[in-house]
Amino acid sequence: MSTTESTDNDQLFVLTAVLLTPAQFPSVLGDDYPEVCAGLGLAPYAEGYGLVLGQDGQGARWTVATEDVSLVACAVAAWDCGVEYDLSPGEDSIVAALPGWPLALAVAAPGVPEPHDPEPEDGDPAPLTPPDAAEWGPAQRRLGADEIALQWAAWREQVDDDVTFVGPGEQPHPGVRRVMAEAHGYVTEPPPPGRVRSSFAAGEARTLRVDGPGWSMVARTDDIAFVLLDEEPGEVHPVGRGPELPALLTSLDELAARPV
Repeated sequence: MSTTESTDNDQLFVLTAVLLTPAQFPSVLGDDYPEVCAGLGLAPYAEGYGLVLGQDGQGARWTVATEDVSLVACAVAAWDCGVEYDLSPGEDSIVAALPGWPLALAVAAPGVPEPHDPEPEDGDPAPLTPPDAAEWGPAQRRLGADEIALQWAAWREQVDDDVTFVGPGEQPHPGVRRVMAEAHGYVTEPPPPGRVRSSFAAGEARTLRVDGPGWSMVARTDDIAFVLLDEEPGEVHPVGRGPELPALLTSLDELAARPV
């Protein structure tokens, strides 16, 4: 844990931090980078932000947005490795101090009151609250796609190697067909930043995360894809390589946002 200064000069006890960039942002908050920024009341600054979540001396929840993305990235990487890191963004890098937390946290700062939203003052924005992911909907669909990306091997084992998009004598699943058509549309007309993201995978492959209105797709550039739909709670549709998928994934990877 570290401390930094909030806008009212009270100490902020840092609990965690996340990146908010076109290539890396909490998927639960939106389908693309501008959508997530809009939900937080931030301009979709091309270089992105770091979001620092913590409590002030009275226990109130605050989210500090900083332009010092590199500092937050270093802190997150250190914490992931179990290494302590003092995350204290410089005051001149802080863009906004927002009441509340956009993500659910199961931790709290010791020695201060339990987490609560700060008392609102005139002109203050409504406190940030995490999306409701208790029931199936866009937030849970995106979280499901996150889980598939993290546990790719386990999900891939459940699918035959010769899976195809459409088996002999079958009709294409209308929802999946729509997703494939919209993903193809991204190639000719690039979507908002963050709708297509590319990250490292095993070997020379890349993991693609593609989102759209009511759907998410997770794929490996050298393998198959999985599609999730808002209208089909909990269902995961595998899409085999076939003649269509490889070229589509290659094209999507070329336009995808990538972590620096």
